[in-house]
Formats: sequence, structure tokens, C-alpha cells
Amino acid sequence: MYTGAALIDMHERGHRSLRGLIRHCAELDAAELTRALPGFGYPNIRQQLAHTIGGEEYWVSVIQGRYADDPEEIEPETMEAMESYRQQVAEGTVAYLRNTSDGDLNAPREMKTWPNRLRVLVPALVVIRTIAHIYSHQGQVMAMCRILGRPGPSGLDFPLN
Repeated sequence: MYTGAALIDMHERGHRSLRGLIRHCAELDAAELTRALPGFGYPNIRQQLAHTIGGEEYWVSVIQGRYADDPEEIEPETMEAMESYRQQVAEGTVAYLRNTSDGDLNAPREMKTWPNRLRVLVPALVVIRTIAHIYSHQGQVMAMCRILGRPGPSGLDFPLN
């Protein structure tokens, strides 16, 4: 059984890494942030970061029963705006976790997902998926930064402390 407190801790650690990545990407110019690089599902750094954050926003809306058929895709223009978006989404997730019982977090229930599909999901596992999603796309962004000759800092793995 996952507790809200444990999920908040894991979530904060994931966002600490994402915050560091956004800080690194703020050192890149607009051309580097939007340069399309072959071999990536989201072809540039800005889209990768927006998708990472937007994925969490989407999945938390699903577990809160706020699914929309056509979710708005947000792609902040600057890394300052990206950090603000990240913070807003993270705060929404933490608020959800603080206001949901451990029992409800672990109870499978039917949820509507895209494209208007009903699925039985466990909210705690959905939240963990959003944390894993951060690291998946963080690896892609770090690879993109290396291709651009702007390797990222070390220490963005899941923090152990």
C-alpha cells in the first residue's frame, strides 16, 4: 500500500530533478531550445519539457475525474514560464495527494482516459507513473543537450537524500 506521504516524497524528488533540468535548459538560447533533432518523439527540448509536465497534468486530471476529450497542450515559450508551469502542476498534484486518503489512493477504480476510454486504474500507480515519466523524458532532454554540445549537470538522478 502506498501512502500519500510516500508519494509526496517521491514526487518532490522527481520534481527536484526536473527543476534542475529546467534550470540547465534556461542557459540555452531559443534556437537551441526549439531546434528539431531527429530520433526523438518530441523533436525539441521545449516540447520534451512541456510534454513531461503536461503528462502529469493530464494524468492527475484523469484520477480527479476531470478528463477532457481535447486536453489543452501548453508549451511555454521561455524556461521561466516552463518553471512556472512545472511548479503549478506539481502543486496541484501535491494538493491532490494531501487531500486524498491512503485507501482511496490504493483503490482500483474506473477512470476515463483519452480517447474517451474507460479503464480501471489505481491512483497511486498513476502518480508513480508521472514520476517515472519525468526521468524518461529527462534522459531524452539530456541526450538532446549533449547533441547540441551543451551537456547537462550531474546529480539529476532520483535524489537519495
